[in-house]
Amino acid sequence: MALHRPTRPTACLALADGQLFYGQGFGATGLRTAELCFNTAMTGYQEIMTDPSYAGQIVTFTFPHIGNVGVNPEDDETADPVAEGMVVKWSPTEPSNWRAAEELSAWLARRNRVAIGGVDTRRLTRAIRQQGAPHVALEHNPEGTFDVEALIAKARAFAGLEGMDLAKDVTCAQSYRWNETRWAWPDGFGTQEAPKHKVVAIDYGAKRNILRCLSSAGCDVTVLPASATAEDVLSHKPDGVFLSNGPGDPAATGAYAVPMIQGVLDADLPVFGICLGHQMLALALGAQTVKMNHGHHGANHPVKDLETGKVEITSMNHGFAVDAQSLPKGVEETHRSLFDGSNCGIRVAGKPVFSVQHHPEASPGPQDSFYLFERFAASMAD
Repeated sequence: MALHRPTRPTACLALADGQLFYGQGFGATGLRTAELCFNTAMTGYQEIMTDPSYAGQIVTFTFPHIGNVGVNPEDDETADPVAEGMVVKWSPTEPSNWRAAEELSAWLARRNRVAIGGVDTRRLTRAIRQQGAPHVALEHNPEGTFDVEALIAKARAFAGLEGMDLAKDVTCAQSYRWNETRWAWPDGFGTQEAPKHKVVAIDYGAKRNILRCLSSAGCDVTVLPASATAEDVLSHKPDGVFLSNGPGDPAATGAYAVPMIQGVLDADLPVFGICLGHQMLALALGAQTVKMNHGHHGANHPVKDLETGKVEITSMNHGFAVDAQSLPKGVEETHRSLFDGSNCGIRVAGKPVFSVQHHPEASPGPQDSFYLFERFAASMAD
């Protein structure tokens, strides 16, 4: 089999349709296969790479200045990067930020994540939009030697995210308590010393800042694994139940999550869901989810609150969506994307049960959607 030996590139991104993108590798060496998505956020690359919702994906960043503020432990959304790799326009420069504790490339190498720079990300983003999120193989080889045919074959062999339950791979191994609150200048993270509401949070791939927002809203948070049953949840005698974000196909995770959620709903407890948790709640109520062409990934997505008419600037990260046409009687659509009209929120009429597709904890507005945590807390005070 012929070997391609570019003179300068040290990384190659191969799409399943045969398109090839060469560039400079950084981070770890090796090969990864995944679904490719693009993210339009101008900041937050470290949070994106450590967001468990990106399991099984490689992220193309449309903003060119990735790595310029370095990385630091405070911005991790989970212990290690979960996205398989990253694609950027320009290779990272030396960081210039007072909070930087490490350089991005070294951080990726230490965390065994592959990256490629020097790529025409505009062309790549157009390809993703036109053909849908493609399956890809990304290899970083300092020798600059690539078996192109083998890379394309590996990309074509990737199973894809449809039908994949990835929550089980990123959830916590055992339950734990959380009392850390949101970061604030100049003290950093705080501690919730006087919680008012006991909340069980189901970890399908929970971001740390979501848990901080719950804690800041006055919640005493106990986190349970994704496999928790309704009996497990109710044994903690919670005032409310939170359903977290996470990766993969909601229909696959729903095989065990839906019965648990239905048991919680039968107990008539307040329920709040975000992202995958939103999709899980919809499935438990009888709706359906669908795979999107290329998903929503960014920090500038306008979402309309249909009840107030207010437009919120939100952070998004999802490749599946709730089919609004499948919502059963008694379940109302509350939020809608102004980009494509897709569903971004639901609630059960007359009950404190609601969820949103976007990420209110990510502060893109910067605080347009924080009221959702306050609404959840208020529902437990009633």
